[in-house]
Amino acid sequence: MYFKFTFCPIILLLWASLSFAQNVNVVIHGAASIAKTDDNFVCVTLDWWPAEKCDYNQCPWGKAGILNLDLRYGALINAIKAFNPLRIKVGGSLQDNVVYKVGEVSSCPNFMKREDGLFGFSQGCLSMERWDQLNRFFNHTGVKLTFGLNALFGRNESQTEKGLWIGDWQPQNTRDFMQYTISKGYKVDSYEFGNQLSGSGMGAKVDAKQYGKDVIVLKNLVKELYAHPETQPKVLGPGGFYEEKWFNTFLEVSGQGIVDGLTHHIYNLGPGDDPNMMNKILDPSYLNQVSQTYKGVSDVVNKFRPQLGAWVSESGGALNGGSKDVSRTFADGFWYLDQMGMASTYDQKVFCRQALIGGNYGLLNATTFVPNPDYYGALFWHRLMGSTVLAVTKESDPDLRVYAHCAKKKPGVSLIFINLSKDRSFNITLSNAKPGDAGKPNYEFVGKQNREEYHLRALTGDIKDDIVCLNDVPMVQTDSEDIPAMDPKLVDASTPISIAAQSIAYVTIRDFEAPACV
Repeated sequence: MYFKFTFCPIILLLWASLSFAQNVNVVIHGAASIAKTDDNFVCVTLDWWPAEKCDYNQCPWGKAGILNLDLRYGALINAIKAFNPLRIKVGGSLQDNVVYKVGEVSSCPNFMKREDGLFGFSQGCLSMERWDQLNRFFNHTGVKLTFGLNALFGRNESQTEKGLWIGDWQPQNTRDFMQYTISKGYKVDSYEFGNQLSGSGMGAKVDAKQYGKDVIVLKNLVKELYAHPETQPKVLGPGGFYEEKWFNTFLEVSGQGIVDGLTHHIYNLGPGDDPNMMNKILDPSYLNQVSQTYKGVSDVVNKFRPQLGAWVSESGGALNGGSKDVSRTFADGFWYLDQMGMASTYDQKVFCRQALIGGNYGLLNATTFVPNPDYYGALFWHRLMGSTVLAVTKESDPDLRVYAHCAKKKPGVSLIFINLSKDRSFNITLSNAKPGDAGKPNYEFVGKQNREEYHLRALTGDIKDDIVCLNDVPMVQTDSEDIPAMDPKLVDASTPISIAAQSIAYVTIRDFEAPACV
């Protein structure tokens, strides 16, 4: 087993030193921010899928769904507590097929395979006993909760258009659920209305005008039941794939002040069984394509001005449970961390990874709860990258991806470097952009304090590994199932930042003077 390694194999270090090194100057524009994220930008999902959910001749969910996940495991608890706090969204494809056993609902069926059901399953149910268990767990681990509501309750599927659900949303079951939640003192940060019902939909869809009218009903319900504005959960929507006309129409109908946050989903790697998945992840031009979606959503936000801006409320990279050969490996971080970097530059406030656990794209192994490499990438982002986003320019080399934020803990700036190249390392020097006059040369930055560097590589140098090394030490849980120490390497500020081939590095520079970070 990999756990026998105390250090990453020395052959990896020799191989890295032999790769071709390219000098690159990176310019940080620290005078003003270009965007702001939420303080809890990193978010993960918990999904409803039962063990019987299968794709591509595999069934990777096991007992990782909301209804059957064992909440007592120390490894799971510790993985969440390490974020202090972690934003979690409860939702997913089956949320519009879930009833809440409260009030007039007395029957509480389990999800069962049914060919003509939504996503191939019958209606499922959340009992209040399970809701109590979940909330004890959320409270114990310090979760900041978003709950995805059933937005199809009371509707019927159209007889003339496949997948279209018609009629008004019936809020009674949600009202009873919220009243129970309030009576127990459970904290909900936000409610998201429906899952992937926008545009062409996934499995089901709702007309934009109808959705706009129904989200007004939800907003009024939240305002009625949660009387105090300071404890009133926000309303998010539509939680689906961006289609410009549909998004504009629903927001025109609902009007300003109804939807607090505009949510959308990103699965830009396509189907999970795509044999070309690894090539997509390592292709900078392919990774750049999704920027058009972020720009479109940002344009809508600028037009309608929802209070909380735009959220990516679900993104797993590859559809249908992820890729069994890629999503759990070090390589997936090239996609995932680049997406978070890109999303933040487009003023996306929150980025929710599908999923914390379950499928192939879970941050934790679905059976052992051992963190996959992307877990550590997400935790480093949460701890190091602050909410203020800075512009970065560099010499043209698309294989080197760079994003900069004010440091989470002041002072200074934090950067993430992603090297997609298989055979080139980069030696990075930094410059501080001269404010106010683009024609003047930039200041070369020469630091006086040691840099804090966190270099992430695959264990053996093979990016298909599922164990990551931090500064050449394998990241494995302690004997007590705690997350291991994540200490930086202190590096002389007079030396270039060295980014090895096919590696990722977070770097914090405490004495970099960026007025936007004061």
